[in-house]
Amino acid sequence: MSHTLSRRDFNKLLLSGVAASAFGILGSSNTAFASSKRVVVVGGGFGGAAAAKYLRKLDPSISVTLIEPKAIFYTCPFSNWVLGGLKTMEDIAQTYSALKNKYKVNVIADSAVAIDAVRGTVKLKGGQVIGFDRLIVSPGIDFKWDTIPGYSESVASAKMPHAYQAGPQTVLLHNQLLAMKNGGRVFICPPANPFRCPPGPYERASLIAGYLKAKKPLSKIIILDPKEKFSKQGLFKKGWERLYPGMIEWRSGSTGGKLVKVDAATMSLTTEFGVENADVINIIPPQKAGKIAFDAGLTDATGWCPINPISFESTIHPGVHVIGDASIAGAMPKSGFAASSQGKVAAAAIVRLFQGKVPAAPSLVNTCYSLIGPGYGISVAGVYKLTVEGIVEIPEAGGLTPINADDDQLREEANFARGWYSNIVQDTWG
Repeated sequence: MSHTLSRRDFNKLLLSGVAASAFGILGSSNTAFASSKRVVVVGGGFGGAAAAKYLRKLDPSISVTLIEPKAIFYTCPFSNWVLGGLKTMEDIAQTYSALKNKYKVNVIADSAVAIDAVRGTVKLKGGQVIGFDRLIVSPGIDFKWDTIPGYSESVASAKMPHAYQAGPQTVLLHNQLLAMKNGGRVFICPPANPFRCPPGPYERASLIAGYLKAKKPLSKIIILDPKEKFSKQGLFKKGWERLYPGMIEWRSGSTGGKLVKVDAATMSLTTEFGVENADVINIIPPQKAGKIAFDAGLTDATGWCPINPISFESTIHPGVHVIGDASIAGAMPKSGFAASSQGKVAAAAIVRLFQGKVPAAPSLVNTCYSLIGPGYGISVAGVYKLTVEGIVEIPEAGGLTPINADDDQLREEANFARGWYSNIVQDTWG
């Protein structure tokens, strides 16, 4: 999803930064001058944790407080590897020890329940109120529970997990796969765009197929997809035909992929073509920005948060920056790597604003690896820049695994995926 800027609007964005610098005013009405350097970060995922760390690295004089209710953060990247039996939950568990002890970030294990952008305060569930001069909101996603008849948060918690926020949902889906009979049918139902990690459902199908092929080879996976195409489609389909012939069936929106309703009691799904019975049902609902973004009035009619693409500052509430999956970031996908990139851009912009300088127009990157089998990886990379059209992808600056990649290349991609994960979690939480 992208918002197009007119040349006049683009110039306004630049001039607004110049004006802020000239008058020494750093955003909202309460946001004072460069002598006051308090930043609060709401959300400790890839975006928020990276922003907190890099604020302290770029300017140790800034007081940084990170609000995150989870003492252990389980990453969505590599959670599909857990479902396929290639990793454990411990392997994807991250803590905030380095942020606290090495970078001196004040980490508070609580949830933000209210943001007052005018007064510059964040209220926590426990009752504490924290003041800020700049705020970074990295709330991730929430789900549109009312879009699929028969599906709800309680159904997801008990019978049909989404497993698109890693943690208990990952464990539930994994246990259902372990308990399923040989010859069972697994349904994976991704949403329409935009949603977190566009290749995620298809990597999930691949790695579940790998487990089933080894342990329950008579089983089958059916993907009910409302879309007519999906990320890295050619590469995934080629891998499926090679590694899991006949095990994965993908139905597009025009060939029976549109989900009409579900029934948790009978473990069935209804499409435009009829009723399907299933043993395991993984529903990934349509998505929107995390709840705190809605409560703070940071979202627009799309359900996502419009931002100034130079600094990721909200176009609704000055002084508040929104990064990661919740933001409307032009051509950038909603991914952990994109969130990390945006967290660094927001951190650098805030440092410059505190110094009375104009934020520099960012260059942004995203890299996404997907595993089809233990030695079979694929990837896509994009490089992005700011133009009058907003954040756009630079043609031919990124790359995609060649469709004719040989075994050595595919094996290397799988190894690169492991290295990519180690590097990004170290860069974010280490």
